[in-house]
Amino acid sequence: MRDTELELSVVVPMYDEEEVLPFFFERMRPVLDGLGVRYELLAVDDGSRDATASLLLAATADWPELRLVRLLRNSGHQAALSAGFRRARGEYLVTIDADLQDPPEVIAELFATAREKDVDVVYGVRSDRSSDTWAKRTTARMYYRLMGRLVGMDIPFDAGDFRLVSRRVVDAVNQLPEDGRVFRLVIPWLGFPSTQVRYVRAGRAAGTTKYGPGKMLRLAFDSVTAFSAAPLRLATWLGLLGGLLSGMFVVGALFIKLSGRSIPGWTSTVLAVSVIGAIQLLCLGLLGEYVARLFQSSQKRPQFLVGYDSLDDKGHQARTEESVNS
Repeated sequence: MRDTELELSVVVPMYDEEEVLPFFFERMRPVLDGLGVRYELLAVDDGSRDATASLLLAATADWPELRLVRLLRNSGHQAALSAGFRRARGEYLVTIDADLQDPPEVIAELFATAREKDVDVVYGVRSDRSSDTWAKRTTARMYYRLMGRLVGMDIPFDAGDFRLVSRRVVDAVNQLPEDGRVFRLVIPWLGFPSTQVRYVRAGRAAGTTKYGPGKMLRLAFDSVTAFSAAPLRLATWLGLLGGLLSGMFVVGALFIKLSGRSIPGWTSTVLAVSVIGAIQLLCLGLLGEYVARLFQSSQKRPQFLVGYDSLDDKGHQARTEESVNS
């Protein structure tokens, strides 16, 4: 249920972040309290295995604006963001990670920019990524260039999941029927008026990253298969290339045979089988990615399941106190 007087929701997906939480609380609360607006800090615990959920629940006692939403199992970063979009009640929504690489202090600038320029989306764009490793910076550049070419739209370069969106954008995203959405592509695709705020990306405040190479590669696959049919066309072109190479091998073999210079051997056979086999396997793999998405969509399974929401407990307590007082 929306609170029409709540001006800002800050959604923070978390997974095994107990080490960074003390620093997160220390920096986030002064920023949000200093905005002078009604807000909620919606921490989405993505099935953490450590004490993240218990630390968040304990903090809600002294921080009324802090709200804990816990998913029943680990569903992934984008699924946790989807849960936050579904549960947030504010007129504006900010998404930010808990590791403090994206500075909470920039939230005030995002909020002020949205109001001053009357836009629905304000992207936090990293102007300096020197705190990231060379491999992380290189793969990020490759990802954004590839997405820009395949998706065919203007995707903010070096903009991750640190952004502010209006209620119009939140409602539009929640109405999308697709599962497995990638927010850094979905939100630009919607086409709402937007602008950017640049900031310097810091190092992790504590703990270790939970977004390793495997998850980054999965994000890239999801981004491509969710927004572009280009890989299917690539499979077609590779198939044509394989057919052309096969034809060349046949012509070459016939020419050698007719010229009487044929020598029994295995080199050409192995080369032909290797090239055609590699192309076929690549094409099957690309097709498999799309078939897998269709299969998952046909199952109609929810992307996430919410096991607990501290707001429900607060509402129950408020109703109990009201009935006692009456």
